[in-house]
Amino acid sequence: MREYFLDARPLEHPEPLKQAIEILKKLDTESFFYMLHRKEPIPLLALANEHKLNNISHYGEDGNWHILISPNSEVDLEEYIRYVSK
Repeated sequence: MREYFLDARPLEHPEPLKQAIEILKKLDTESFFYMLHRKEPIPLLALANEHKLNNISHYGEDGNWHILISPNSEVDLEEYIRYVSK
């Protein structure tokens, strides 16, 4: 699986959403998007749900939100989230 990563922590609104949308356009069934953010990106998650994209968000022990999105519904994002949010 190919990972597209965005560290949105230093970015100000609306830049994280803009950049995330550009990345989502590139995704195929062999890739996923991983975003690290200082707050939960509700609009991005709503957009992912609207487009029926597999997604998960988790508030990590590091004080950051870890968000994974993939167009592949068979990808176990729970497995990835445990790995990246440590």
